[in-house]
Amino acid sequence: MEYDTIIVGGGPAGLSAAVVLGRCGRRVLVVDAGKPRNYAARHMHNFLSRDGIKPAELRRLALRELRKYGVEFLEGRVAAAERREDGFKVRVSGERRVRRARTVLLATGVVDKLPEIEGLDALYGVGVHHCPYCDGWEYTGKRLAAYGKGKKGLGLGMSLLTWSSDVVVLTDGSRLTAREQARADALGLRVRLEKVVELLGRGRGARRVLGRVRFERGDDEGVDAMFFNTDQVQRSGLAGGLGCRMTDDGGVVRDRRQRTGVAGLYLAGDASKDVQFVVVAAAEGAKAGVAINAELQRRDRDQA
Repeated sequence: MEYDTIIVGGGPAGLSAAVVLGRCGRRVLVVDAGKPRNYAARHMHNFLSRDGIKPAELRRLALRELRKYGVEFLEGRVAAAERREDGFKVRVSGERRVRRARTVLLATGVVDKLPEIEGLDALYGVGVHHCPYCDGWEYTGKRLAAYGKGKKGLGLGMSLLTWSSDVVVLTDGSRLTAREQARADALGLRVRLEKVVELLGRGRGARRVLGRVRFERGDDEGVDAMFFNTDQVQRSGLAGGLGCRMTDDGGVVRDRRQRTGVAGLYLAGDASKDVQFVVVAAAEGAKAGVAINAELQRRDRDQA
């Protein structure tokens, strides 16, 4: 069986595209490895009418809709994809069979490189976050920490002033330039240059939250939340392997219709490293679905 589209990635971008294509009566397969970027998040925000929804609940609702339109869903990881003259060959890990598709949508996203700090894993999503637009409102007026080496930490600290005037920049052993330090002073940002060694929580069970930052030297810093600005990498190497062009910061180049420049290959979601909101990823997925269907319509007309 040949699919009209194989969608690699079952996050908001991939599922949104699948709904559009399913409603077009297309044969669609979504392959998802079950490792979402927002695995630690308790709630999602900035999604009109769905603000505060749990990520797992949004996924449940989306999969229910896909079944209505006959979209197939497969849990697994795409190990390889090959561009052929008439479409694509896609191989899923653990399967011998090769699946064929006329078009492919990559909705594979990115992986955040978490700071290597003791105690961080247990507090990720409950006091440690990477996106102030997603989680900053919940800490309005509270004690915030901006973690990042040098100017990355300073830039994040300046952004966090939108939500609180009590912000400390944690450079984790990296020094600021004199100009950067002067900028921090002018804005009322405190700066801790010491190396961060541990994050300490307070409370128990579901009520456990971030409480303090411990340094290699000096007193602990009491905080209510820490946001970090570190690197992120492509979750999948499929885009590069299929010949997509990359941006200087490691994103995948695509046009306003989500086309990558490789015939029949589209991309939507965080992998482009544009605005990384769930609602934006879903919108890009919808755009990709429309563009893919339009391409398939043209092909069908040409073959008629």
